[in-house]
Amino acid sequence: MVNTIMAGQYRSIFRGAGIEFEEVREYTPGDDVKSIDWKVSARMGKPFIKRYCEEREQVVMLLVDMSASGRFGTTDSIKRETAAEIAAILAFNAIRNNDKAGAILFTDQVERYIPPKKGSAHVWRLIREIFTFQPAHTGTDIVAAVDFLARVCRKRTVAFLVSDFLTENFDRQTTLRIRSAARKHELVSVLVTDPGEFHLPDGGIVALRDLESGAVRYLDAGDRKTRERFQKSRQAVHDRILQTHKSMDMDCIEMPTNGDAADALVRYFRYRERRRR
Repeated sequence: MVNTIMAGQYRSIFRGAGIEFEEVREYTPGDDVKSIDWKVSARMGKPFIKRYCEEREQVVMLLVDMSASGRFGTTDSIKRETAAEIAAILAFNAIRNNDKAGAILFTDQVERYIPPKKGSAHVWRLIREIFTFQPAHTGTDIVAAVDFLARVCRKRTVAFLVSDFLTENFDRQTTLRIRSAARKHELVSVLVTDPGEFHLPDGGIVALRDLESGAVRYLDAGDRKTRERFQKSRQAVHDRILQTHKSMDMDCIEMPTNGDAADALVRYFRYRERRRR
C-alpha cells in the first residue's frame, strides 16, 4: 500500500517548504532573464544566473500516546496496537519519500524521544520501539508532548498526534497551546477509538475501571436507561473532541480499532488532495 497507492498522495500533500540555492552558472539563451545575478555578472564581465531547487525533504514526527487507556480493546486489536500500526504506516510513507521520521512517546510526560533520521533501518527501530515500549506512567498530558515537539523541532515539521484524547485537561488552555504549535508545524490528529467504549454489555452489574486513574464504578447494565445514558455520555465526549479539533481548524482522522488503518489514511490523503485543488 505504501509503495503503490499511498506514495504519490503523501508526496503531493506533504511537500517540503521553500527553495534552496543550487548553483551559479553562465547565462545561456533561453534562461529566464529574471534569474540573472547582476553582481556576479558585473564582476565576471558576462551574464551569470543563480539556480535554485525546490526543497523537498522534511521531518515527520509521530507523537504517540502510550497512556494506560491504550490497553483497552474489544476487537482483535487494542487501541495501542492500532496507534502503533498508524505510526508504522506513516513512518514508511516518510522514508518512501526520502523524509526523516522521528517519534515522541508520551504519557503524562514525555517518556521516549527518537530523533528524526532517514533510512529503513531507522524506521524499523522506530516501529519496534512503538510496539514494544513499556511506559512508566499511566496518565495523559498532550500539552507536554506538543511543547516538547516545539522545543526539539525548530523548523516546520509535519507532526501526527496519535491518541484517544481521553484526558481531563483537553480544555481551552490546552487547545490554545496546541493551536500555537499548529501555527509553526503542520499538526494532524489521529483519534483512536474502540466500539466497546460507547456501549455497555446487555445485562448484569458491570465494574468499569479507569485504566489511567484506577478508579472503579459499578453500573446496572441490565437497565435500558442506564445503557442509554452511558452511550449518550460517551458519544458526547467523542463529539466534544471532534468539535475541539474543528475549533482549532486542525485535521482529525478517526481511527476505530475495528477499522483498516491503511484505508483510513488513504481516505484522508485523498481528502487533503481534493482540498488543495
